[in-house]
Amino acid sequence: MTVARPVVAFATAAAAGIAENLFNPGSGNGQIIPDLTCPVDGCCDGVNCSPEAHRHHHTFMEKLQAGFRFAVSDLWGDLAGWFLVGLLLAGAITVLIPDDAFSKYLGAGLPAMLLMLAVGIPLYICATASTPIAAALILKGVSPGAALVFLLAGPATNIASLTVLVGVLGKRATAIYLTAIAVSAVFFGLIVDQIYAAMGVSARAMIGQASEIIPSWAGLAGTLIILVISIRPLFRRIQVRFKPAKKDLPVVQIQDRIDPTPVSESSGCGPT
Repeated sequence: MTVARPVVAFATAAAAGIAENLFNPGSGNGQIIPDLTCPVDGCCDGVNCSPEAHRHHHTFMEKLQAGFRFAVSDLWGDLAGWFLVGLLLAGAITVLIPDDAFSKYLGAGLPAMLLMLAVGIPLYICATASTPIAAALILKGVSPGAALVFLLAGPATNIASLTVLVGVLGKRATAIYLTAIAVSAVFFGLIVDQIYAAMGVSARAMIGQASEIIPSWAGLAGTLIILVISIRPLFRRIQVRFKPAKKDLPVVQIQDRIDPTPVSESSGCGPT
């Protein structure tokens, strides 16, 4: 699954782009201006200075520090909330749903993938949150191909993004995009199930075996690091969510504060 997910995501994205060019030609003629600003500290815009000159603006350690700063603050700040949601949902699925629920009524095959597609397309979830949920679904009996469909369709499509795509690209382009994602996800999901069956590997039995490969001290250290770097972004999200909105001052009160004294003709300036 670790290999299949990025490979299939790449193929699905390429298929969606090719489908747009084939069935909706002439819709992407706008010229895109790339942002060449220095990602370290914005020292230059990348236009008025040559790349050769810009290579000497920062040392390797400065670039490394900027990369770690972006990863810990900006990047993980966007993912921490979703990661927590994914862990909570995965825990709820593991505890509340019986072990044979999916294997008895859903299992593998095309019906399971179509159901995962119907659940994943409108769901607002990111790739980080969908990973532990897919692992919990496999643990409950969902085939790896069906879980892969959820991993692809969930982050790639949701009601909010489809609404934006309709407004930006139009209904035709959005329909082509959605169809390409759905068909590719189901197609590759069936292939993944066939690969697992041919290799005789049970994805359900493999869940949790990563703890046998990774040393316990490494797992504990990774957990502590994630907890430490997650405190600040999670606190900010909670603070923004529950912080009361600022109310505008009534117009009457603002007008009452204005001094009605007329402008002095001698000084030429109004009241302070």
